[in-house]
Amino acid sequence: MRLILMGPPGAGKGTQATSVADHFGIPAISTGDIFRANVSQGTELGVEAKRFMDAGDYVPDEVTNKMVRNRIDEPDAKPGFLLDGYPRTTAQVEELDGMITFTGHKLDAAVVLTVDADELVARLLQRAQTEGRADDTEDVIRKRQDLYTEQTEPLIELYRARGILVEVDGMGTVDEVTARIFAALDIIPES
Repeated sequence: MRLILMGPPGAGKGTQATSVADHFGIPAISTGDIFRANVSQGTELGVEAKRFMDAGDYVPDEVTNKMVRNRIDEPDAKPGFLLDGYPRTTAQVEELDGMITFTGHKLDAAVVLTVDADELVARLLQRAQTEGRADDTEDVIRKRQDLYTEQTEPLIELYRARGILVEVDGMGTVDEVTARIFAALDIIPES
């Protein structure tokens, strides 16, 4: 199964990615986790990514695309993968299409979690306190929401037009949302 998990910051993508990936026996690939790991390790990529992350901006496509290509080429991603946080722009969609087509497969579904905007801000501020994430200030949260609306929401319509969009209500308990995702995906044939 080759999946994308989409939704605004705070929608629960990271929380759901692990369960969904385990369910299908595929790796969950989170660009945010990879960026944060590089930042904490002080790698060259981490230093570059931190500059953009601290400002609430997206890391440039060329850096992100290379990182994703390298990751989905790893052996554990051969049977499939779940991408969390990628693609975020139409240019990244085109890049991903090329990566997947090269393997002889196709994207099976693009899952989007929908959550009330006020709930998103509350979730992210809570996460910032409990996890000590300096990149989750209220100003940065609002900037990310604006960027999501401007750059990523158009992908929802793109995947809807392709007939692979799966919209899931992201409100409720983690288990309730997980059950909704499984119910929607278990009926989709794998490529």
